[in-house]
Amino acid sequence: MVLRLFYIAPYYVYRIWRCGKDKKVSFEESFAYIKKVTKRANHAGRVIIETKGLENIPKEDGFIFFSNHQGLFDGLVFLDSCPRPFSYITKKEARNVFLLKQVGDALGVIAIDREDIRQSMKVINQVAEEVKNGKNFLIFPEGTRSRLGNKLLDFKGGSFKSATKAKCPIVPCALIDSFKPFDEKSIKKVKVKLTYLPPLYYNDYKDMKTSEIADEVKKRIEEEISSQQNAEMQEIKM
Repeated sequence: MVLRLFYIAPYYVYRIWRCGKDKKVSFEESFAYIKKVTKRANHAGRVIIETKGLENIPKEDGFIFFSNHQGLFDGLVFLDSCPRPFSYITKKEARNVFLLKQVGDALGVIAIDREDIRQSMKVINQVAEEVKNGKNFLIFPEGTRSRLGNKLLDFKGGSFKSATKAKCPIVPCALIDSFKPFDEKSIKKVKVKLTYLPPLYYNDYKDMKTSEIADEVKKRIEEEISSQQNAEMQEIKM
């Protein structure tokens, strides 16, 4: 990915930096450009993104994607596949990493300090308000990458507080093999799968505790991953 884009990468970084600094550039324009660069990067890296369930993305903006977390490549999968602009929450340690910082500035990414309860509550409230105003977000409720391949860690109930405050649709998302592009030491083509599952609307979860919502979303994602893996095994046997 890096070698194939080496000659033009500085220009891409500069343009993304400008998106974050120039107030005349809208959020939608910034997202569209970053999406274009992401598609170019994934193609250069010989990564194929297979997407299912785009019809499950709510028609109106103001929703939150909740996905399992496998690694740094996860964001590139969503940026490549999602037709609707979104921002995301990241841990404060990643907010100032080169390129992640430029992308974060352009998309209005919000950093959270998991050790600071007061700051975390401010982030939860900020995300809820932005979602109410029609902005979409991506949240990884495991809080950190699983490092277990396609197995999930427990989902943290607190990750869903922004959704309950905003009373917005929750869209479970299942990532499969997203750890492979950056974790496997190979230049072979690799396929990463992302499924947008049917959303939970406020009436579906309004009487649930956030811990119960977390368990339900995790269960749906695990079932989707298991279903796809079983289907692959059946194809291999045939």
